Amino acid sequence: MPIPFLLLILLLILLFSLPLSAAPVSFTRDVQPILTAKCVACHACYDAPCQLNLGSGAGLARGASKVPVYNGTRTQAEATTRLFVDAQTEQGWRTRGFHSVLEGGDAALVARMLALGRAHAPLPGSKLPEDLDIGIRRDNQCPTPGEFDDFAARQPSAGMPFAVSGLSDGEYALLQRWLAEGAPLDGEPVVANPSEAAQIEAWEALLNRRGAREQLVARWLYEHLFLAHLYFDKGASGHFFELVRSRTPTGEAVDVIATRRPNDDPGTRFFYRLRPVQGVIVHKTHITYALNPRKLARVEGLFFAGDWTTDAVPGYGPHRRANPFETFAAIPAEARYRFMLDDAEYFVRTFIRGPVCRGQIATEVIRDHFWTLFQDPAHDLYLLDAEYREQVTPLLALPGQEDDLARLPLVWRTYRAKRNGYEAARREAYSHTPYPSWSHIWAGNDNALLTIFRQHDSASVRKGLIGAVPQTLWWMDFPLLERTYYALVVNFDVFGNVSHQAQTRLYFDLIRNGAEQNFLRLMPAAQRQAILGDWYQYSGRLKLWLDYEGIDRTTPSGLTLPAENAKAVFAARLLERYGTLNARPDPLNRCGDGRCYRAKASPALQRVDQRLSRLAARPLAELAAIEFLPEATLLRVELDGGGREVYSLLRNRAHSNVAFLLGESLRYQPDKDTLTLYPEVLSSYPNFLFSLREGEVAAFVAALEQARSAGEFERIVQRWGVRRSDPRFWSLFHDLSAHIREREPVEAGVLDMNRYQNL
Repeated sequence: MPIPFLLLILLLILLFSLPLSAAPVSFTRDVQPILTAKCVACHACYDAPCQLNLGSGAGLARGASKVPVYNGTRTQAEATTRLFVDAQTEQGWRTRGFHSVLEGGDAALVARMLALGRAHAPLPGSKLPEDLDIGIRRDNQCPTPGEFDDFAARQPSAGMPFAVSGLSDGEYALLQRWLAEGAPLDGEPVVANPSEAAQIEAWEALLNRRGAREQLVARWLYEHLFLAHLYFDKGASGHFFELVRSRTPTGEAVDVIATRRPNDDPGTRFFYRLRPVQGVIVHKTHITYALNPRKLARVEGLFFAGDWTTDAVPGYGPHRRANPFETFAAIPAEARYRFMLDDAEYFVRTFIRGPVCRGQIATEVIRDHFWTLFQDPAHDLYLLDAEYREQVTPLLALPGQEDDLARLPLVWRTYRAKRNGYEAARREAYSHTPYPSWSHIWAGNDNALLTIFRQHDSASVRKGLIGAVPQTLWWMDFPLLERTYYALVVNFDVFGNVSHQAQTRLYFDLIRNGAEQNFLRLMPAAQRQAILGDWYQYSGRLKLWLDYEGIDRTTPSGLTLPAENAKAVFAARLLERYGTLNARPDPLNRCGDGRCYRAKASPALQRVDQRLSRLAARPLAELAAIEFLPEATLLRVELDGGGREVYSLLRNRAHSNVAFLLGESLRYQPDKDTLTLYPEVLSSYPNFLFSLREGEVAAFVAALEQARSAGEFERIVQRWGVRRSDPRFWSLFHDLSAHIREREPVEAGVLDMNRYQNL
């Protein structure tokens, strides 16, 4: 064999015998998976500590900021700091006040935070010290590299990952090596595949048609879909897209126009474009919406089949933002409402679930558990009566367009008067229409019945009617649904000042009251005041007198309901009449025949359901352990035959009323708290996790039923709980996301652990 060939063989042997560690560390291949597994659960969205978003290389390059996004007391609005929007380069973020966390190699801020966390890691399986603040309102110091030594001396337990089971030895060594190599950020952006690209071209063609009518529709569609994670082909590719306004047309690179709100003046000629969502998908901001040929045809049919016309597209400005009913008056109201009803769960998710990520501005004004129904378009006066529509449209204007703190009282009184004037006109107009009956409740598809759960400053929405019959129900028509969407999504500025946020919160209180009043029209006239009094107890009665227009106490309902317990009878008949639309039948919380399990579940799961159902729909008076449970507890059950099931245990806190901006604790009625049990992950923000084997379910239930003290509950936590310090924490925590991926793959994303408690 020739010598040169032997030398080549030896060279190849030597090359492949080198240790793998000699290869440079890849951010995309090696580093991002570690960040996704151990960091993104806290460092994503606007509530990422120090605004350090670790879901992408772009977030790492942006770095950290001392300015918190959530600040309910600021008198001036902050500059926006939206990743992938407000700056495109590292230097751009430096001019906005962000400092590097990667510069310095071994001495980089990230490296030092990881070393601090490793040096002061929590004792495996132990409860964290009581004086360690892990709440979402803790004061994040956000030190710069020059401030780190002083920070570490004052807060030795504040290293990363914070107050949780940390990195493995291999993960830590790999990250340190990557930092020592200069922390290179490789990787290619997500791009559309050929099938997606073809569909994107079709949608962009529709949205960028010329003509005033076409552009007005496109503007309305953009304002209703700008928040969505859009997907094609059932999301099989795992790609999601967002709708933006770009300076460049189809076929060129997207050059996004960064306005503060989606209905602000873009300031230049623009094109509607679809661009891929970059970075790790996190559940709390993952509000999905399907695009497909059928939806494209639906838009054509709804908006362009009629003969309506318009001469010009309205301009922009505060007045146009304040009243979308005037801005888009030329578009048939029925088309707008039916488009929203088709995907009502999406629209309710946008203002209930996020992605502001800390939604107490909205959630303080709603109860912890309620059902939502919609008024049928065939019985919505705003759609049917042009004279009535013209009369009330000026009264539907929304506050929040000016943020002068000194003018807040005057602005609020003006918009409250408009809203109450609208309610009075509405009450009078509907008193002359056919009495509301079952046909007045929309039943177009399985978006018709929705359940909302609130957990203090977060909330979730699901199709179907989950849980026991709630205290309140909402019945929304087009003006209610559209006003809620514009007030809490399109017009809401998470970077706004206290005046803007207060106006938004106060007006949503009026919207909730309007949805409740509309539902009362279905109840017997003689019972309405008593039901309303139950919703507005004690100080709520003062609010009824101060801020709300009176209810209709005389116009009969078209439903035949008993004088006693009318709401419960209505709920039972609703479930019976609309059973085929109920996406989530619930035999666990509404078990009437002793078979408290899912009919289509396996025998093993039916046994687990039956045993756990002893906890379902129980009030605190019957189940004292509710006092010690957080609001969103997840229960993971490993089945003897393999696999597992995950249940949500949601604590529904009771209040005498939810009508005031402040003083929620004064209206809290803990003795009336209840528990909802459902086999699904019903929150983006788990507060705690229990993990047990199938054979332990009966013992777990019995232990909860018998627990009367904090000490007895802590023994349950010690036996079955998964504390933040548990070595199994991350694998079990991410198994919750895996459960979502198995059931609804399009909806899967990394869950948030910022609210995971120290039990």
